[in-house]
Amino acid sequence: MTEMTEAYDWRGREVIDSDDQKIGSVGEIYLDTATDQPEWATVKTGMFGNKESFVPITDAAPAGESVKVPFSKDAVKDAPKIDPDGELSPEEEQALYEHYELDYVAPPAGDEDVPGTVGRDTSGPTTDDAMTRSEEELSVGTRSRESGRVRLRKYVVTENVTKTVPVKREEVRLEREPITDANVGDAKDGPEISDEEHEVVLHDEEVVTSKKTVPKERVRLDKDTVTEDEQVSEEVRKEQLEVEGDEAR
Repeated sequence: MTEMTEAYDWRGREVIDSDDQKIGSVGEIYLDTATDQPEWATVKTGMFGNKESFVPITDAAPAGESVKVPFSKDAVKDAPKIDPDGELSPEEEQALYEHYELDYVAPPAGDEDVPGTVGRDTSGPTTDDAMTRSEEELSVGTRSRESGRVRLRKYVVTENVTKTVPVKREEVRLEREPITDANVGDAKDGPEISDEEHEVVLHDEEVVTSKKTVPKERVRLDKDTVTEDEQVSEEVRKEQLEVEGDEAR
């Protein structure tokens, strides 16, 4: 049995048939005037949702974010076309029951057939000596939906790196030493007058570079859940009472 609070939350949701085919979306919810329980829903169909069909929701049930009804898509679309003006007449309701092959129980014929009734509701049923005042209560909940996607990717860029490196080089320096008793022998070794040349090899350092790949860090995407307050405004209806008549005080 579909509960009232649950059925009102279905408005705007997708409606699927017994074979999980999409029919349309839930428009309005209609209550049984005798039990105040959800009995009918309008289903908006057509490309722009400008057509509405009535479908029983006593045995309907949520199916994920959709509402599943135990009838075929064709049965809903071929239902008797009734203007959704907020109230079903007994004749309209009987036609719908017969279309969906459901048992129909007619309401009491009139005040005179129901003992103890003293009034008549403008919607049809007779009443006792008390009047019920009702009002709509707003139920607010949340449901999860996809709001976006984030991708983490890496790409290669090139940058210049400059470093200062000290390098060494050898330079020639001419050294002179006087002739002394200690080196006079070496000085006179060889011819007295001749051509002669000596060679010294010079060295210097050159800069060489090499590159290697070094892992620096591990990076991943993670999610945090944050909670924030959001205000919701919706119109709700309620009944008010007034007393009319010359004797009213």
